[in-house]
This record gives sequence, C-alpha cells and structure tokens, in this order.
Amino acid sequence: MSDIIKKYISYWRDSAVEDWEVGNSLIHSRKIRHGLFFVHLTLEKLLKAHICKTTTDYAPRIHSLIRLADKTDLKLSEEQLNFLAEFDRFNIAGRYPDSLTPVPDQVEARKKLAKAGGLYQWLHEKL
Repeated sequence: MSDIIKKYISYWRDSAVEDWEVGNSLIHSRKIRHGLFFVHLTLEKLLKAHICKTTTDYAPRIHSLIRLADKTDLKLSEEQLNFLAEFDRFNIAGRYPDSLTPVPDQVEARKKLAKAGGLYQWLHEKL
C-alpha cells in the first residue's frame, strides 16, 4: 500500500473521530438534524477509509452509505446494511431543503445515536 493511500486512510479515520464527537455534542444539545448529519458523515468517512484499505485507491466522491459499503470487503450483516440504508436520509436532510423529512425527537435521536455508535465502533476496529 502506498504512503499516500495510508495518509488517506488516516485522514478518513481521524476526521471521522472528530465528526463523531461533533455529532454527539449536537444531538445532546438538541440540534438533532445537524447532529445526525454529522453522525452520517462519520459513518461515510469510515467507509471511505475501508474503501482505500480494500482497493488501495482513492474513495469515490459519493455519500450513499450503502454504495460505499458495497465497495469495501466488509462483511456487513443484513441488520447493519438496513441501518445504513435508513440512515442515509440524514445525509440528504442535512444537504437539501426540498428533501426534509421529520426530525426525530430527542429520545429517538439518542436511540439512533446508540445504534450508530455500535457500527462506528465496529468499523473503527476493522481498520
């Protein structure tokens, strides 16, 4: 693996950690839409790190968690894939106002955060 690809993997991994902290902070301060967007960004970046690791090439400039996961050698469970598919809506809702979906309440946001946390940990450990 080239040094540049190693640097990209480190970039995606390290910036995912920072985005995870921001997402948590935003959700706990009741900025749920923004917090879930950052949690999505976290998962996206970890998947991009895995793509670099798997392909020894640059990650594509796409945001779909399912499409990104498909480009890795990860063995995701059906439950994990379903979660990624469902969580993709928080990327769209954070970017495009015409795609706004109802924002989860604080209780539901914390449940989603907890579930994302398990996947975050799993993806991080696999790097």
